This record gives sequence, C-alpha cells and structure tokens, in this order.
Amino acid sequence: MPPLTRPLPTFVLAPLLVLAGGILACGSDDGGGGTEPPPPATVASVSITATTTSIPAGQTVQLTATALDANGNPVAGQSFAWSTGDATVATVSSTGLVTGVAEGQAPIQATTGGVSGTVTISVTAAPGPGGPVPLGLQPVVSGLKFPTYLTAPPGDTRLFVLEKAGVIKIIKNGTLLPQPFVDLTGAVSSQAGEQGLLGLAFPPDYATTGRFYVHYNGRDGLNRVSRLLVTADPDRADPLSEIDVFEVSQPGVAHNGGQLLFGPDGFLYVGLGDGDDSDNGRGQSVEDALGSILRIDVFPTPYAVPADNPFVGVAGARPEIWSYGLRNPWSFSFDAATGDLYIGDVGESDWEELNFSSAAEGAGKRMNYGWSIMEGTHCTRSQCDQRGLVLPVVEYPHTEGCSIIGGHVYRGAAIPSLQGTYFYADYCAGWVRTLKMAGGVATEVTEHPELKPGGQITTLAQDAAGELYIVTQQGAVHKIVAAP
Repeated sequence: MPPLTRPLPTFVLAPLLVLAGGILACGSDDGGGGTEPPPPATVASVSITATTTSIPAGQTVQLTATALDANGNPVAGQSFAWSTGDATVATVSSTGLVTGVAEGQAPIQATTGGVSGTVTISVTAAPGPGGPVPLGLQPVVSGLKFPTYLTAPPGDTRLFVLEKAGVIKIIKNGTLLPQPFVDLTGAVSSQAGEQGLLGLAFPPDYATTGRFYVHYNGRDGLNRVSRLLVTADPDRADPLSEIDVFEVSQPGVAHNGGQLLFGPDGFLYVGLGDGDDSDNGRGQSVEDALGSILRIDVFPTPYAVPADNPFVGVAGARPEIWSYGLRNPWSFSFDAATGDLYIGDVGESDWEELNFSSAAEGAGKRMNYGWSIMEGTHCTRSQCDQRGLVLPVVEYPHTEGCSIIGGHVYRGAAIPSLQGTYFYADYCAGWVRTLKMAGGVATEVTEHPELKPGGQITTLAQDAAGELYIVTQQGAVHKIVAAP
C-alpha cells in the first residue's frame, strides 16, 4: 500500500496560535513610558518537604518542592521534574508522590532550571502479618467482539480496546462508546485464528501530536506497523491518515506476535513471531526480522534505527533487531519503575515460557531466547548447545495451559501491597498467576483462582495509572481490584 499523507489535525496548530497571540499582545503596547518590570528571580536551590521521610513498603508519602533564590525566598511559577535514585526501593510520580517498594533507602530528587534538591526516603518492612491481599474482579464492559488488546495514552483516563477484525473502540468513564475510535477492517486480515488487529501504542507526546501506531495482518500478506492521526474530536481518528512505517512478509497465518510498545527510552518496540508452524531457522537468524523484538525510532518518518541497536553495522543482520530467538512473543512489557523487560513467549508442543531481562543487563539487548533450539529449558532436538542462550525464569507444561499471556508489573496506587508484582495468564486454562523477581529469580509464584474471569484470556492490560485489567475473547473487560 503506498504511503498516504494527510494534513495534520487542526489541534496541532493550537500552540502556534497561542504563540502568535502572545506576539500580537506584546506588539500592541503603545510604548506609553511604563517602568521596566524587575528581572525574574534566579533559582539558587530547591527545598523538599515531607510529613515523614520513613514509610513502610507499599505506603506512600507526598513530597513538596519549593524553588528558592539566593536569599532563601520562594521563586514562584516553577515546575519540577521528579526522579528516584533507586526504583527498587521507592518510586516517585511526576507530582512527587513517593511509593515504598522494598526495604532500603532511596534518594528522591526534584529539579527545575538545572537546579536540584534531594531528600532521602527510608523504606521499612510492610506492617501486619504479611499475608496476601484478597483480590477480585470488577466488571468494566462486555459485548466486545474478540478483543485482542487494551491500552491507554499517557495521562489519559480512557481505555482503548482492539477488536480482532480491525476496530478500535474507547471505554470512557466506564462506558463503551457507540462510535469506534477508528475502523480498519478494510485493511486487516483476520480470517485465521491468530490474525487480525493485534497492537496499539501511543507515544509519550500523543497529547500534543495526536499520532499513534497500530500493528496488524494486512490483506496483502504483510505484517504491517503504521501510523495514524487523531482528528479534532479526541474520540475519533482519521483512517485516511494512515502511513506505513514497517512491513514484513508473513510466510504463514500463525505466530504473528503483534505487540507494540514504547519503551522507557521513547523508542518503539515491535514483537514479531517466527511466522509459521514451521520455524525454518527464522528464530535463530538475525538476517530475518521474524522471531524477534525490534527497536525503532518512529519520530523521523517513516522510522530510523537507533545507533545503539546491537546489530547496527553487523554484516547481513537486520539492524532493527533488539532481541531474538522468540517463537511468538505475546506479549511483553517493561516495568514502569525499573525498566526491566518481561516477555511471555508462546510455546510449541510442550512448554510455555516467561523470559526476563533486567534494565541493568540491557533489558533484552542482543539477547537470544533460544527458539527453536530450546522450548523453555528443554532441547527440541536430541542434543543442543545452550551456550549464549537466555533461558526462561518461569516455564509450565501443556498439562497446565496452552498459550502464555504475558502481562505487567503492578505499579498502580489502588493496591499498594502489590507493588512490584508481575501478573501473567494462560489463554486456554484461563488462570492468572503472579510472581516477584528477586536477584534475577522468580519468587512467590502464586495462582489466583479469584481472578479467573471465565472464558479465554486474550490480554492482561494496564491503564495510564498503572492499574491492571483482564480481557477475554468472549468480549469482557475486568479490572483487578482489592476484594471488599
């Protein structure tokens, strides 16, 4: 399909109009001889205050930052960027809300105009007997037609849900809007069981640019990543604004991957399966994009390859490849607090697997997860060389399920005791399990019968606030909540 171009939606011009208005306002000064205003005060230091600097794990404290001049007087009108020195101990939101994660000390910093202030937050053990918090499911909507994925733009309270046939719908204030956000059914091939509209990602600047990205199986036999634009109506996108970003030929109808995700670095990560029921060496090949997670920069049109991608400059290799050795990575996610990467890779005959790569070891960079030499921790042939392969942190046999659904690390505020807990599921068995990573090892693996929604789970989703949802093939969306 040739690239299609359309003018940007009118709301993108708003900042220019505001700027022009400001210039005109200044130009209307009649020069009547008023006195010059005093120069703005210079920020010399930043002070941070808190009701306490010691909190139990799972609890929060609100910090307040104040900019001061050289005389110690407050400087008004400053905004602050918050950061934590150790996200494994405590996280901090963009508004200065600190959440204790694990025992230890974490420096929390507020910065404005290049000047920073720091306060150290001590996190103690969680109080009480330490038993698990009872969980439950809160129904959100039903009646969807084979939903495949759910996500939300940064800072947005709406939920955007994909239907397999090619429609994106919006859940707004707990209600499914009657009109779709966009309908791509004319371009999407969804006849086979694993085909359809599979991925949706909103970049960090979506609120100002209105551009977003989708991943689907095209009717022309290509796996396609494309960019679209929202219209002046924030609940409607323009299907004619679609521009191709990345395409790859699909040798079969299965193992499509489909995940799209903007990472902590702002680059777009694209999950691709090995393309068919017969791998034909694609998983272990870095000359083929299939069986891999790609990493691309979509801010130049259509995209650029980041210079630090691991196969840049390697003869014969696809420079877009970030991780490889995957069969069908449905799906993967980054921990919002730590940047660690989790990949649920769907198995072949016997084993399902969950892979993990910490941010410190590169969050998947150049890692070979073993397919098709390995299925889980097991050789797929009589002998295999495991050197250089990254083995899963969790596997389970097909007696317990048939298709792993990778999920998310909980980073919401509604259930503080779940901080740092990773949720995953199985499509066939319909169960939900959790774990916590400690020193690269999966611990506290627990199954939650109370979270079994009834039906086949197609995705575990996360909203902009870090709360988690379960979506079923039967068309229901449930939110994970603390039981009454």
